[in-house]
Amino acid sequence: MLREQISAALKTSIKSKDACATATLRLISAAIKDRDIAARDKGNQDGISDDDILGLLQSMIKQRHESAAAYEKGSRQDLADREREEITVIERFLPKQMTPDEVAEAVDAVIKATGAANIKDMGTCMAALKKQYAGRMDFAKASALVKDRLC
Repeated sequence: MLREQISAALKTSIKSKDACATATLRLISAAIKDRDIAARDKGNQDGISDDDILGLLQSMIKQRHESAAAYEKGSRQDLADREREEITVIERFLPKQMTPDEVAEAVDAVIKATGAANIKDMGTCMAALKKQYAGRMDFAKASALVKDRLC
């Protein structure tokens, strides 16, 4: 599903001569193909799932946020703006992101559902969150919340 959406968006961006979108979508496609090849080595002939693609897109967004911040620190606003344009392109393929309140509610619900009692249960909680909310949640922030609640 996501693969087809990305492929269609790439064709559209090429036709409309949107250089930033075209370059970003080509990077996404290449990253997906790399992950597919790695998955085949592990016996998964179908390639990565949509949830894995969502995780890939989130990591790409995180990288671009970090790069934009570094470019701004180095007084390279032009490059920071380019990174933010790429973020906008990538975000088109992600579901609506959860608000901080929704993340907190989800964390509390997972802690209760898994019966987590201490920091040793953090991995179980994070696995459950990733399974339920792939692509919709910033897991770095969720991880901090889980750690805070379990300590």
